[in-house]
Amino acid sequence: MENVHELTLHLQRQLVVVAAAAIIVLLATKATSSDDHQQPMMNIAKPGCPNSCGSVSIPYPFGTSPECYYDKSFLITCNQTPNNTITSLNSSQPFFPNSNVSILNISLESGELRAAGFISRHCYSEPPRNLSGYAVHYSEYYTITNSTFPLSTRNKFTAVGCDTFGTVAGRTGKTYATACFTFCDEIGKDPVNGSCSGIGCCQMNIPGGVVDYGIGVRIGSLSNYSLLTHEDNPCGYAFVAEDGVYNFSWSDLKRLQKDVFPVVLDWAIANLTCKEAMKNLTGSYACLASNSHCLDSTNPVGWYRCKCPDGFQGNRYLPHGCQDVDECKSTPNPCNTTTSKCVNLLGSFNCSCFKGYKKDERTNGTGCVPIDGGKDNSAEKFYIAILICICLLALLVGGTWVYWGLKKRRLIKLKQKFFEQNGGLLLQQLPSTDRGSTGMTKIFTADELNKATNNYDVKRVLGQGGYGTVYEGVLADNKVVAIKKSKIGNQSQIEQFINEVKVLSQINHRNVVKLLGCCLETEVPLLVYEFITNGTLFEHIHDTRGQYFQLSWEMRLKIAAETAGAIAYLHSSTSMPIIHRDIKTANILLDENYNAKVSDFGASRLVPLDQTQLTTLVQGTLGYLDPEYFHTSQLTEKSDVYSFGVVLAEILTSQKALSFQRVECDRNLATYFVSSMKQDHQLLRILDENLVNNENIVEQLKVVANVAKSCLRVRGEDRPTMKEVAIELEALKEKARIHPWEKDDHNLSSGETEHFLKTSGVQGIHGSNSTSTSTFGFDSLSVEIRKHEDVR
Repeated sequence: MENVHELTLHLQRQLVVVAAAAIIVLLATKATSSDDHQQPMMNIAKPGCPNSCGSVSIPYPFGTSPECYYDKSFLITCNQTPNNTITSLNSSQPFFPNSNVSILNISLESGELRAAGFISRHCYSEPPRNLSGYAVHYSEYYTITNSTFPLSTRNKFTAVGCDTFGTVAGRTGKTYATACFTFCDEIGKDPVNGSCSGIGCCQMNIPGGVVDYGIGVRIGSLSNYSLLTHEDNPCGYAFVAEDGVYNFSWSDLKRLQKDVFPVVLDWAIANLTCKEAMKNLTGSYACLASNSHCLDSTNPVGWYRCKCPDGFQGNRYLPHGCQDVDECKSTPNPCNTTTSKCVNLLGSFNCSCFKGYKKDERTNGTGCVPIDGGKDNSAEKFYIAILICICLLALLVGGTWVYWGLKKRRLIKLKQKFFEQNGGLLLQQLPSTDRGSTGMTKIFTADELNKATNNYDVKRVLGQGGYGTVYEGVLADNKVVAIKKSKIGNQSQIEQFINEVKVLSQINHRNVVKLLGCCLETEVPLLVYEFITNGTLFEHIHDTRGQYFQLSWEMRLKIAAETAGAIAYLHSSTSMPIIHRDIKTANILLDENYNAKVSDFGASRLVPLDQTQLTTLVQGTLGYLDPEYFHTSQLTEKSDVYSFGVVLAEILTSQKALSFQRVECDRNLATYFVSSMKQDHQLLRILDENLVNNENIVEQLKVVANVAKSCLRVRGEDRPTMKEVAIELEALKEKARIHPWEKDDHNLSSGETEHFLKTSGVQGIHGSNSTSTSTFGFDSLSVEIRKHEDVR
């Protein structure tokens, strides 16, 4: 039964191929080059031989029987095609001998033949992925004409699919093989209709001399991160087609509608050059038309074709085959019919001027001009020309002056418009204490920042975030700065830009990135910061390319303490408390001395002194987002505490806050970390092995782990304040500096640890009651994490 089913599918596919080929025949016949359409009504085959097979013309030297073709390489088989409901056709169709490849069109003028090339496809029933990353599905299909005619260089090899590896190889003739690979990556670069650049579709050129070919399709997950499901891309395809015939569409990934594509073959008289063939003019020389001439073929080299001279057309391979073209009957008429009459000549034409007109030499004899009466008016024409030139010069000077005046006026208005649009009036309305507390008095011009960033060269991009792109810039005094170009699309984003300026104006702290100035006279507002040279904490912790050296525990503890101190400063030491709302390792910059610098205040909020919480739209980064804030939209300082707890967990484990490489229940680092804290051996298992291997700091790791655990409590009111966290970490850092564990001969005892925690002055971070922390709310958050990567 299975064999019967496969045979039925094979017959159905062959029927579709024949039907599609018949449709392409009609289209190709309709699209035949204009030179063939213009041929006069005459026999293009040998006398007594059929001129066509079905709807396809069969010109000599091709033929369907021995007496009708030049030699066996030009033999064509004319087969009957079955009547079917798809095409409603019941006619003959030309094929190559002993081949299932049909012929769509033969051109005498260009020396080309179009055939129906098959598509190699492979469809699978489940996603073709394996752990090794190699392809697991493969199919191959040959297009065999059994002819000597090579593929034209006007063909393209194309592969369509996601994670599809297409190969093509010449079967006979020139030794040749090539391949291309398509993919659809995970960063939002969806395949673009009409583009075959490698995303969903790839193309390669075909060289000359390739006769027949095989196409293979290999489907697998070499990139291992294709976003498309099996439903979106169940098959991979590969084919050779005439350049320009196939136009990629996104829907082709789901199903490629066609089963064949036209393929162009170059044909010529075999194995002789023109010089060699013309030695036997009365024998095998193929250019039989009396006024035809020979052309050496370029594909394949060493063969030749025949051509009618200009002004003639027809079958140059038959006696008297090249006939004169009557150009006077063409549309449009080559002559100006209002001043002349077209007269056809053998191989050309003549425009005969009417009475009172003469040939216009400027139009190559196709136009006529009035005959001059003999009056010498050259001086009059000269003065008129001078007058016209003076008038034009005056208009040019005056127009230029008006143009530059209007342009300057528009530029002034445009700068004023951008100043108001970018919140210049809102900045002016800020209290003087807000504008001047950090000494932000520098207002940069657009020209200064253009020069600093080399016109915002993409090579100067340091990073991109939800609120803008950051460029490295060099000012005129050679000072290196970071320039943030905001993404402005609506009024709310302008308010976020002003919010960042307002927030940074409140801050004067050595562990917060310093705002140096801004520019408001461009369409997109710009902020200028001090340049932090050593990357982000995220890059150091998750360095997979070996760009940075590994952070020691002392450096990690120092960075954590400085970051906690900066956040505590935001919460309690500014004139109005500031909630950062996007604390994460990617927003903690490191300078050359590995001092922490908290950055990116686009999402921050000022909290009035008479309020403890704000109701806002949820913003932040999943993995760091406070679950209580996520569910209630109530923003408090404890939201930053939760995010900092995730940062501490990231510092301890060197694992990402959200990772789909972990099992589903442990994808969120916060829940994974808290659940692992229930047992000591579980905690040590998930900590960075480079830290755990140093037995002298294990007790310090446990202390910081408990701090992180207290920050990650689900209820905000159960979490410590950032000031308490900062005191705890600073005390631990000083303790480690004064009494380094590495120099001790033994670890801290549990009693010493308990005494240390008590003397730190922090209550509620550690203790027996803290081990039963509730994890309510994380299940629903995990569901949302699988839906989104970032909430902005």
